Amino acid sequence: MARTADDTNGRRRRRPRNGTTSEATARTDEGSGSGASTGPVAETRWLNGDELAAWLANSAIMISLPAALDARMQREAQLTFFEYMVLSVLSEQPDRTMQMSALAARTAASLSRLSHVVGRLEKRELLARKRIPGSGRRTTATLTEAGYDVVVAAAPGHVAAVREYLIDDLEPQELAALRRIGAAVDAAIKRGQPDGGSAASSPVDGAVDGQSPTIHPASQPPADTLIVTPRGPADQEPDQP
Repeated sequence: MARTADDTNGRRRRRPRNGTTSEATARTDEGSGSGASTGPVAETRWLNGDELAAWLANSAIMISLPAALDARMQREAQLTFFEYMVLSVLSEQPDRTMQMSALAARTAASLSRLSHVVGRLEKRELLARKRIPGSGRRTTATLTEAGYDVVVAAAPGHVAAVREYLIDDLEPQELAALRRIGAAVDAAIKRGQPDGGSAASSPVDGAVDGQSPTIHPASQPPADTLIVTPRGPADQEPDQP
């Protein structure tokens, strides 16, 4: 039996289970005892069966995949996945330095969360913070040589995890569809942000067409980010069968 909820008059009304639309829950009751009208409420667009199935399947990407990547990163590289992202984004900068506010936007984190994580990485001497002279409380974070070595060493395991959990089980047309879906979701999220997502969507310095710049020796794998698909050095020969 469908669940019920109390309305403003103490009466009971039915609430839809999932993919259907209920007139009772879509608008306020007319002629309420208070005598005041709050106006119409926008109709809820409940998910239909196909939409609900797609949303639940997507939960694996939103919830299970980050958790799996984080567990594997901690096991293999003694880093959380977010710590790896922070180090990786810094590694992509020409001077391996970013303002904390820009770094927070690139990693989709609050400044308070980022400051906590950066402080932890600083204790491990993987990066260093420096105050910027002048007005305001501006601070930069710089990746150290030790931090660069750590992110370079962690990159192969991250690439292997991305392939194992996502890439290798998809056909080329599915990868193309996934790319389109990701771009559409990203655009929708940015449209809903007060600034249009301009801060978070700024390209990496030195990036071309959204691709991560190659700033590593040809003999080493690249440091990649959550956003950019892991790839090998541009001049690296593909494995021979």
